[in-house]
Amino acid sequence: MLGNEVPDLVQASRSARAALAGFAVARAWRNAPRPVLADDLLPERALAGDPLARSTLVSRIYRPLQDHSTELLGTLWCYLDNGRSLEATARELFVHPNTVRYRLKRISEVIGYDATGAREAVILQSALILGAIAEPAPAPRRR
Repeated sequence: MLGNEVPDLVQASRSARAALAGFAVARAWRNAPRPVLADDLLPERALAGDPLARSTLVSRIYRPLQDHSTELLGTLWCYLDNGRSLEATARELFVHPNTVRYRLKRISEVIGYDATGAREAVILQSALILGAIAEPAPAPRRR
C-alpha cells in the first residue's frame, strides 16, 4: 500500500493515514494491482467510513463536474444509472448517442476518469452519491 507523495513532512501524516486506510480495505478490490495506491481505493475507503476518502471523491470528481457543467453531471448520473448504456442514456436525455459519447469524453477531460471503464465507473458512482449527500438539503416549500 502506497500513500500519496507529499512535498513536506507536515503532510506526511495525511499520506500515512490514507495508506493505512487503504491497507484496511485492500481485500475489497479483488483484482487490485500490488502495490496499489491508497487513492486507487477511494470508494472502498469511503464505504469503510474514511472521511478523507469521502472528501477527496467529492472534491476531485463531483465538485469539478458541478462547477463545470450541470449538463455533464446529469449525463454522468444518467449514464451510470442506465448501466453504462449509451443508447439508454441517449433515450432518457432525448439526445443522439454521439452526443452522449461527446459528453463522456468531455467528462474525462474535466476530471480525468473514463466512465466507460468498469473500475472507474465504481469510483465515479461513489463520488456522485457522496457529492449528492454532501449537498445542502433544499429548503422546504411554503404552502
